[in-house]
Amino acid sequence: MSTAERSSAGSSPRRPTLDPASGAIRGAVRAALKAAGRSEPGLIVAVSGGADSMALLHATAFLHRRGEIRARAVTVDHGLQTVTAEVADRVAATAESWGMPAEVATVRIDAGDEGLEAAARTARYAVLETARAAAGADWILTAHTRSDQAETVLLGLMRGSGTRSLAGMSPTSGHLMRPLLGLDRDQTEASCRAQGIEIWHDPMNDDTAFSRVRARQLLAGLETELGQPITANLARTADLCRADADFIDTRAEAASQHIRGTASVPVEDFTALDDAVLSRVVRDWVISLGVPGQNLGAVRVAELCALIRDGRRGRLSLPGDTEVVVSNGQAVFQLAAKAR
Repeated sequence: MSTAERSSAGSSPRRPTLDPASGAIRGAVRAALKAAGRSEPGLIVAVSGGADSMALLHATAFLHRRGEIRARAVTVDHGLQTVTAEVADRVAATAESWGMPAEVATVRIDAGDEGLEAAARTARYAVLETARAAAGADWILTAHTRSDQAETVLLGLMRGSGTRSLAGMSPTSGHLMRPLLGLDRDQTEASCRAQGIEIWHDPMNDDTAFSRVRARQLLAGLETELGQPITANLARTADLCRADADFIDTRAEAASQHIRGTASVPVEDFTALDDAVLSRVVRDWVISLGVPGQNLGAVRVAELCALIRDGRRGRLSLPGDTEVVVSNGQAVFQLAAKAR
C-alpha cells in the first residue's frame, strides 16, 4: 500500500480522502475501459518506474484489488543503463505489494538503422504483446499523457508530417490502450507525491541527444515565453487531426482493396481520387508490392502522385531498386532498369 492508504494503529476506520490527481487517474482508467465495453477486462499494465506509469500502476492496482479488472504489471528492462535491472525489480516488488502480480522482462537493444529510441520502443511493445497473449489479456495499458501527446504532435510538425502523423497517439490502437491521454504529466506527478509513491527519474529523459527530450524542453520554454496552454492546444490539434485522418483513411482503404498487390493499374483508377485519398492509396500500393515503407517519405509519394496525375509517359525511381512507369494509360510497378 502507498503511504496515503495506510492507516495508523488506533486510527479511525474511515477511508482516507483520495487526492484529486489520483481520483482523476482512476476515473480516466475506468472511463477508458467502460468505452471499450468489456466487464472485468484482463490488462497488462506497462510500468517503467517513472511518475506516469507508477501513477497508472497505483490506480490499476486499486481496481484490481476491487475485482473491477484482472491486471498484471510488466516492466521491461532494456539493459541500457546499469541501474535499470534494480529499478525493474523494485517496480515489480511495488506492484506485488499493492496486490498486483508482476513480472520483469529483459531485452537487449540493437539500434541498427532505426536508432536507439525506435529500437527500444519496438522491443518493448513486442515484449508487452507477448505478455498480453500469454495472459489472454484484452488490453495493454500504457501511461502516455496529454504531455506526451503534445510532444508527439510537435515532433510531427518539425518533420513536416501530414494529418495522420499530427493525429498523434490514439486512445486505443489494436490491443493498446492509453487511458491517460486526457491528463497532464503534472497530475501523475501530483498523484505520486500525494500517495508517497517512489519514482525513478530516468537520466535519459534529460538527454538532449534524443529528439523527444528536446521537444519536451522546447514546449516548456514556449509555454513560459508565450503564456499560452500550448500542451493542451497541441493535444486538441491531435484530436481534430485524428478525426479527419480516420475519415480519409476509411475512404482510402476502400479504394485500395482492388489495387493492393497489383503490379499494373489503370491510371484512371488513381486519378478519380481526391488528392488526400490518392496519396494514401499510392503509398499503400507500392508498399504492398515490396517498397520499404520506412524509406518512402512524403516527398517521394507527392512526386509519384504528380507523375500519375500528369498521365503522360514517365517513370519514377523508388526505394528498393524499383520504379513506377506510366505509359499507355497504365501505372506499372517494376524493378528498376539497373536492377534487371
